[in-house]
Amino acid sequence: MSRAALLVLADGRFPAGGHAHSGGAEPAVTQGRIRNADDLAAFCRGRLHTAGLTAAALAAAAAHGLDPLALDEAADARTPSPALRATARKLGRQMMRAARATWPSPELDALATARPRGAHQPVVLGLTARAAGLGPEDAAHCVAYETVSGPATAVVRLLSLDPFHATAVLARLAPELDEVAAQAATSARHGIDALPAASAPLLDITAEAHAAWPVRLFAS
Repeated sequence: MSRAALLVLADGRFPAGGHAHSGGAEPAVTQGRIRNADDLAAFCRGRLHTAGLTAAALAAAAAHGLDPLALDEAADARTPSPALRATARKLGRQMMRAARATWPSPELDALATARPRGAHQPVVLGLTARAAGLGPEDAAHCVAYETVSGPATAVVRLLSLDPFHATAVLARLAPELDEVAAQAATSARHGIDALPAASAPLLDITAEAHAAWPVRLFAS
């Protein structure tokens, strides 16, 4: 496995469109639920162990070689919010473009053909990791990190939060990122039915409201 490939895939500059999304942080800031670094840490921790775990397991399963179309259906079933399903597919479509240019793969081509409007982003990321020669836990780490780094970056912009404090939040969450990635990779070895379906209802509710805002800084 190439650790350099893992760095490329996990890099926030990988052109997969994530910079335009706040992971629910924008409505949380507007509603006063994120006001400082401590609030950001609590938000990221909750997101990591719910939506993050579910997404990381889907990515690990795709990297493990499970049927990506079945995984895409499983992702739909685990995403009750129409707004979040649309976001996941939009991000998946952008990830697919970047992945096929970076690590061409017949598996990526087949999924792109089967899901021309985009598959769920964690499934695409898992197949991308597989094409790059990475394993299920690597894919899970990428998703787990993205789950918290996206909101942290967004809050720096939304609140003018000191970026050193935001980075410290991510560093303190590192052991939990490892824990979630390991749990996700373990579940992927037992088939689709064993994948977690942890959810965060407040994220679903605020995603629907946020999608209807006439003016917003982030797409989601």
